[in-house]
Amino acid sequence: MAIDHHPILLLVALENELQAITIPKKIKVAYTGIGKINAATETQSAIIRYQPSLIINFGTAGGINPKLSGLVTIQRVIQRDMNAQPLAPRGVTPFCPKPAEYVSQSGKHICGTGDSFVTSRDPWLIEQKIDVVDMELFAIAALAHQHQIPWRSYKFISDAADDQAGERSNPCRCS
Repeated sequence: MAIDHHPILLLVALENELQAITIPKKIKVAYTGIGKINAATETQSAIIRYQPSLIINFGTAGGINPKLSGLVTIQRVIQRDMNAQPLAPRGVTPFCPKPAEYVSQSGKHICGTGDSFVTSRDPWLIEQKIDVVDMELFAIAALAHQHQIPWRSYKFISDAADDQAGERSNPCRCS
């Protein structure tokens, strides 16, 4: 099977978030699974396999900014669950030269990634002006940065990131 030279790589956590039937052949799809470790390992494998010119992440997210709904584009991502205080401020990995945030070439919203489902108000998220929360994007953006591949992310707000978020979660299907 011949590999397209420098295709676009579309990364999605779960198959039920995307119907790949209508995806053009020049776009390669990989499913990362849930969480930063799964996203990092599958992103690395997909980068090696496809050698993409662009990485696009699509998936669901919890809404923090009550003014937003539907599909949003992400400009910046931070790690919301890295908390090694007093060694470093929340969101920053201590003694690590890698960036504490990654910026996309497009978008206008801020995503906070962490390996937990947000089910209550967190003042730190508000202070950081985080619009949505997910569980994969920081890892994807970190690997894109490491390999010098531009990235974009589109998140569909599936719930309000509150105590009823898991009950109301509404995965988006795109066709």
